[in-house]
Amino acid sequence: MQDWLEDPENRIAYEQFLEDCEEPEAPVRRRRDDTQKRQRTGSARASRTAGASRTAGTAGAARGNAERSRPPRPSAGLMVRRRSSRRRRRRRRGGIRGLLLRAAAVIAVLALLFLAVRRLGGRIRIPFLTVPGTEEAGTPQQGAEDMQETENEQDRWYGAPGIDVQLLTPNEHSRPQIPLTEVNGIVVHYTANPGSTAQANRNYFENLKDTGENDVSSHFVIGLDGEIIQCIPCDEVAYASNERNSDTISIECCHPDETGKFNDATYDSLVRLTAWLCKDRGITSKDVIRHYDVTGKDCPRYFVQNEDAWTQFRQDVQERLDALNAGTL
Repeated sequence: MQDWLEDPENRIAYEQFLEDCEEPEAPVRRRRDDTQKRQRTGSARASRTAGASRTAGTAGAARGNAERSRPPRPSAGLMVRRRSSRRRRRRRRGGIRGLLLRAAAVIAVLALLFLAVRRLGGRIRIPFLTVPGTEEAGTPQQGAEDMQETENEQDRWYGAPGIDVQLLTPNEHSRPQIPLTEVNGIVVHYTANPGSTAQANRNYFENLKDTGENDVSSHFVIGLDGEIIQCIPCDEVAYASNERNSDTISIECCHPDETGKFNDATYDSLVRLTAWLCKDRGITSKDVIRHYDVTGKDCPRYFVQNEDAWTQFRQDVQERLDALNAGTL
């Protein structure tokens, strides 16, 4: 017996047996207590389960309502197709804008070309700017006329010296804009102002519009370096040669000293300009005169006081003119 009680589990069972013997109702009471405890535990667990179920049902219902009120979510494939469609629309819009910009640039270039043609007096004709049925239409006859006009223009300027065109401002004292309807001669002058430049003499003519101190000008002024400045168009009168203003072109020449003799650069430009004007106007060296030959004035001084020099000058002009007419320059 002693050995059996040494086992802890046997001892506990033995002690329980003794207690039951002392209180016969104890096992019944414990079983009743255990049953009640299990019932209470089951009720609490059932309550918690029911509460959780109600809470979950409420939340589920709320989520269901929210999901039903929310618009349906597009599928991934639909979203990809929408993005691709948007990209295509953007590309189309960008392409249209690019085409419009290029078209505007082409129109602007054509407008500038048209204005340039108008400024050039219609001498340049662009086939795709001409309107069929108008006088500007590109017919073979018109093309031949254009070529002839170009050849005539080139022939006219053949052998012409370099000319710096600085036309005077129209005014009553130096550029009255009186038409010069015919040219029967070329009149040579000297400035009577030793050492002055062509630009200074041209500026003097220009300032007369403000000072009004004199009525004087010249079609051309030749400087000490041979530069040629044009002050008056050749189809307008210049105030230079008195009663011959109405049918002559005048040339003023700068000179380095009181003798009035032109240096080599000035003389060479005078020969070239005079010969070219004679060719352009259909006259000869015999029609080249001095201011002296019109009024008896000592102008140009060196050619007035040295008749041989004047004769030689006219010969040089005629030789140059013959070469221009023969095209042998």
